[in-house]
Formats: sequence, structure tokens, C-alpha cells
Amino acid sequence: METNEKRELEIIACDIRMGIIEGVFNAKSGHPGGSLSIAEIITYLYFEELNVDPLNPTKSDRDRFVLSKGHTAPALYSALAHRGFFSVEELKTLRKVGSFLQGHPSMHKTPGVDMSTGSLGQGISTAVGMALGAKISKKDFRVYTILGDGEIEEGQVWEAAMYASAKKLDNLVAFIDNNNLQIDGTLEEVNSPYPIPEKFKAFGWNVIEIDGNSFDEIEEALNNARNFKNAPTAIIAKTIKGKGVSFMENECNWHGSAPNEEQYKIAIEELKKTKAELEA
Repeated sequence: METNEKRELEIIACDIRMGIIEGVFNAKSGHPGGSLSIAEIITYLYFEELNVDPLNPTKSDRDRFVLSKGHTAPALYSALAHRGFFSVEELKTLRKVGSFLQGHPSMHKTPGVDMSTGSLGQGISTAVGMALGAKISKKDFRVYTILGDGEIEEGQVWEAAMYASAKKLDNLVAFIDNNNLQIDGTLEEVNSPYPIPEKFKAFGWNVIEIDGNSFDEIEEALNNARNFKNAPTAIIAKTIKGKGVSFMENECNWHGSAPNEEQYKIAIEELKKTKAELEA
């Protein structure tokens, strides 16, 4: 990836992270940790990879995106806002009565959302169905989904994985956000799904392991996925929960906690500083 292109994406990722913090702070609730960890992945998807049009969110040939770990909706909403699906100012209405930004994504309320998610394990099943539908209909659109590493403790995930492989859905890409923390602690402390790559390989997937906070590695992995035939691709993305905000990084308690006013100011200042350094 060219240096200037990567810098532009890093700047957008900073904006998306600020949108996450803005939304969760104003809502006084939400899930910042896992939203921040996927900022690079969701930035690359919406600003480089996905064939989508903010002026025509439901166009039939668009690529589909399913946020299987639906509790990290603040990341999706921030990406959609900065991509132009709706005003960035709307992020301040997260989880408020009357807002179209629900606590979990709703395809009936939010422009650009392809699937309502929240109950863990179900998003990838829907993504598999979308990818199969494209194959049956002989359509060229691709389907992308992001799962949490804690989410893959759900049995339904592996039923979907088995089916996707059996149907040779090479138009499907699943990112596993492997930040190693879930609501009650580390994966090992709760119910370890490790080794993750070997599990997906056993289910017949093309498996790629990357640093999920690296645009270069995300780009390379997605190019690999696009060229791989006759099997879906799982990208195991090692990330940092709370990435970009120093006091949130690798801290389990930020899985589902909102910052207070002082913490909000610190977080925004840190992100503004990072952005300024990138723009210098």
C-alpha cells in the first residue's frame, strides 16, 4: 500500500474512533472496547473494499456487510457516517429514544445496515445465506462479516462455517476480531476457542492470520481472499481491545462501559493528537 494512501486510511480510522467515543459517551452506555479494536478493519472495508453507494444504500449489486458481533455497532455507525450514509452529528444520538442508531444494528432503521444483529452467532449464519443467495442468483456481489473471538464460542457459528465450506462460498469473508478479551475476562478464563485458525481449517476454510490493526496486512489478506476459489476465507485478525485510547487498551472492563466526562475528554484529546500527527 502506498504511504499516502495508508496515511489517509489511518486518519479516517482516527475519525471513526472519535465517533465511537462520541456515541458511547453521549449514550452513557455501549461497547467501546471491541468497537475500537475493529476500527482499521471497518475503515478498510468501507473506504477501500466494499462496493457500496451512500446515495443508494439498497442497490442490488452492492457488497453486503454483516456485523455479527452486533454490540460493536458504534464502530459500524461511525464508519457509515464518515462514509456519507448519514450525518456524523447523528452519532451523538446513539441509543436515545427516537434515534435510528439503536444499541444493536437494525436494517429497518439505519441506512447502510444490511442485517439486524445482536444475538451472537446469528450474524455469520445470515452472511452465509447472503453469499449462497448470490451464488444461486449468479450475482457478483461479495459478503463480509466480522465476528468476535468470544462470539465463536457459540455453536451456531460452527454450523454456519461447515455449511459455507460445503457450498464452496468463495464470495464470503469472515473476520475474527481476536482481541482475546470478552465481557468476563480473557478467552482462556471464560471458554477458550483456541486454536482458532486450526478450527476454521478443519471446517474447510481458507485461513489467513494477520495483525488486524495493520492496513497493509488487511489489504493483503483481502486480496488473497478475492483470488481464492472454492472455499470461504476466514481472516484471524489479532487486535488490541480499546485500540487508540491508552487507558482502554487491553482492559476487559471497557467491553461494555461508557467513559465519564473526564475520560471522554482524555480519549478525544488522545485521538485528536494522533490525527494531528498523521496530518502533519
